[in-house]
This record gives sequence, C-alpha cells and structure tokens, in this order.
Amino acid sequence: MKSKDNSKLMMTLMKGRTFIVLVVLLIFFSIANNKFLQVTTLTMLAKHVALYGILAIGMTFVIITGGIDLSVGSVVGLAGMIAGGMIQEGVTLQFAGVTLYFSVPMIVIFSIILGGLVGLVNGFIITKLGVAPFITTLGTMYICRGFANLRSGGATFSSIAGEEGLGNTGFKSIGGSIGIIPVGAVIFLILAVIGAVLLKKTAFGWHVLAVGGNERSARLSGIKADKVKIIVYIISGVMAAIVGLINTAQLAAAHPASGDSWEMNAIAAAVLGGTSMAGGSGTIVGTIVGAFVIGVINDGMTMCGVSEFWQKVIRGFVIIAAVVIDQMQRNMEAKMALQSRNENK
Repeated sequence: MKSKDNSKLMMTLMKGRTFIVLVVLLIFFSIANNKFLQVTTLTMLAKHVALYGILAIGMTFVIITGGIDLSVGSVVGLAGMIAGGMIQEGVTLQFAGVTLYFSVPMIVIFSIILGGLVGLVNGFIITKLGVAPFITTLGTMYICRGFANLRSGGATFSSIAGEEGLGNTGFKSIGGSIGIIPVGAVIFLILAVIGAVLLKKTAFGWHVLAVGGNERSARLSGIKADKVKIIVYIISGVMAAIVGLINTAQLAAAHPASGDSWEMNAIAAAVLGGTSMAGGSGTIVGTIVGAFVIGVINDGMTMCGVSEFWQKVIRGFVIIAAVVIDQMQRNMEAKMALQSRNENK
C-alpha cells in the first residue's frame, strides 16, 4: 500500500514537473540577479515568452499527431522579410512599370496566408507523398530560409514605419504595448485560449489526439487522418507567420536570419509542457508553462552573463531531459495501469 502511495506521489510530481521547474528557476534567477524581477525585465520576458509560446502552440498540435515541424523558425524569418519588403519597397509589377503599396492589415493577411501555404505544402508532402515529417520540414526549412535571403539579397529591411501618403503606416504597433503589457503577449493569450478550446473541446481536437494515439484505429473509426495532419501543419505555419510579424514589429526591422533555430525552442516548450514525442497526448496549458520555462532560462542566463555557446549546451540538455522524463512517466503510467488490473482480478 505504501509503495502504491509513493507511486501516486511520484506520478503527481512528474505531471507537475514543468511548473515546479518554473518556480525553482524564478527563485534561482531572482537571487542570482536582483534585477530579474524588475518590471522592465519581466516585460522583456513576456515578449520573448509570447514568441516562443505562439510557435509552441502550433508545434503542440503537430507533435500530438506524431509529427515534427522544423520549418517554423525559417517561416518566422520569411514572413518578416515579406512583410518588411512590402512596407519598404512595395510590390513592383515589372510588366506594368508600377509599384503597389498595401495597407498593414493586407500585409498581415498576406503574410499569414504565406505561412499557412508552407504548412499546407508540408502536410501534403507528408500525407500524400509519404515523406517523413522530419525530412519534409527539414527541406522546407532550407527553402524558406533561402527565399528569406533572396527577398533582399541577405540585407535587412530597416524602414518599416511606412508613409502616410502610401497608406502603409502602423505596422510597428504590432510590436508595441498596451500599458506595460506587450501586444505580442496579448496575442499569445488569445491564441492560447483558442488553441486550448480547439484541442480539448472540439471534435477536431479529439481527432488530433486520436490520430496521434493510434492512427490505424483512428482511420478505422472514420477519422480522416490525412486531413487532420494537413490542418495541424497549416496551423503550425500560420503560428510561425504570426510570430514573424510580431518579431519584425518589435525589432522595427526585418532580417532574413530572424527565427534561426527557434524551432528548437518551440519543440522544447511543447515537450517540457508534457506533449509526448510519441504522439497522442499534450495540452496547450502545459505548453504555455513550457514556454515560460524556456523564456526564463534564456533571459535568466543572458542576464547572468552565461555564454551563448553554453546556453545552447544547456538548452540541449533541457530537451533531452524533458524527453527522458516523458518516457519515464509513460512507463510508470503503464506499470500502474498493469498493477491496477492485476489487483482487480
């Protein structure tokens, strides 16, 4: 009986591990640097967490289906470059000899559609051509990064304020704040609520979990697994494009290298939040907490003067540890379920 109680306690601690780690990190960095809990620092942290978190929401849907999306970081850069280029240079129609300038809402919509199209391509190749998600999204990662550089020849678009006469001003407001709360954080909260409801309260969410849990059974039960997979990759692409827009607005410039390696932060946040790399389980709430952990680790180490090279090493260990603990939890759950069945016989 005591052993069973210990197992339940251990399981409870493992399920709440991400929140526990977050609290420990906050305490540690607040002691290591007395400026860590200042308003300016927390505001900057909120901006970073929002970017990682929005990416991680899309990644959560993908990983639950048993997939992976390595292209999101490059889509961040591509969406930013497309938006920045449309503001600074417009769109030149060579055959007509004219340059068109679009309003900020149109630029935002176009950039988001572009991200969705990248996701659609990923989903189509994976489901219809049978290419592994890792290989597919690795390929589109390079393609998107290449197009981001080609858009400006590797240069930065630094004039994204727009001009009143061209009707394309206001883009920087996306990276602004409402009081002390960053607009990006507000967008993150809205998308997190939508994602949580979509995953847990709709038929589509149940289909996502079913496909990741057992795709063959899902297909036999009438779920269109290919359609579900395509949609989750579209969601991931759209989330990446939104991050690209917010990041560009916050920096007041579009650079083709933006979002480099951010797919790792998104994967880490999702896995830390309890999304299983084996598919079939995960929550948006857990991913949000995971995004906070990644944000606190990154900003905390930077404030403490930790080398960027060591930061990469530590993030790597964090990802490995998260996957190992997830596997331990799954094994423990299976063991407890087996013990329960034996006791009921």
